Amino acid sequence: MKVQIYTMQSVEEALQVAALGVDHLGLTPSQIGLPGEIDFWTAREIVEAVDDAAVCVALTVETEEKEIIRMARAVQPDILHLCSLVNTFPPDDVRRLRDKLPDLPLMQAISVTGPEALQAAHAYQGVADYLILDTQAPDIAGIGASGETHDWNVSREIVREAGLPVILAGGLSPENVARAIAEVDPWGVDSLTHTNQTLPGGGFKKDLGKIKDFIRAARGSG
Repeated sequence: MKVQIYTMQSVEEALQVAALGVDHLGLTPSQIGLPGEIDFWTAREIVEAVDDAAVCVALTVETEEKEIIRMARAVQPDILHLCSLVNTFPPDDVRRLRDKLPDLPLMQAISVTGPEALQAAHAYQGVADYLILDTQAPDIAGIGASGETHDWNVSREIVREAGLPVILAGGLSPENVARAIAEVDPWGVDSLTHTNQTLPGGGFKKDLGKIKDFIRAARGSG
């Protein structure tokens, strides 16, 4: 079971999390107030430092192709995670982006709000390399970071029909990830909110103990 953990905010943190055996490290290179966002230079430093220890995934909520490309070229992640709001970057836009970034795998976020997510997932299968099934937060300008689960029955159907790797996200924690895997059978699982430690005055850092517990539960050793 692949484990993806968002979001790394420093080289030191990324290396600590990678050392725990996490497969994908999530980065949020942005300047619009997203949870755990970092500047492009810091994101690039993390990618360089991590090297082959883990796969670095960079998230964008942008809908302007030139801005997405600018970030991707500055950060040079292993995977580009597209998670703008529903219907703001449709499959044809992803196809054009792929033509301009032919060597960069694309991970498309699907907002699982109901059965319509099945249609969205099907539409992106021909243009994305991965799907990530997530829960929309009402106050965030992209799909994800809600800390809430969604209807895993819909996610299970997407996994069954998908012809590409699917990562389950949305409110996963050390306490529920094993059950989520049993019910959905995804290729991988993702955690942001429930592997954080809240800092005094706001913000967060990753909680290494929670990440260890998450990995253990996800891989069936606990």
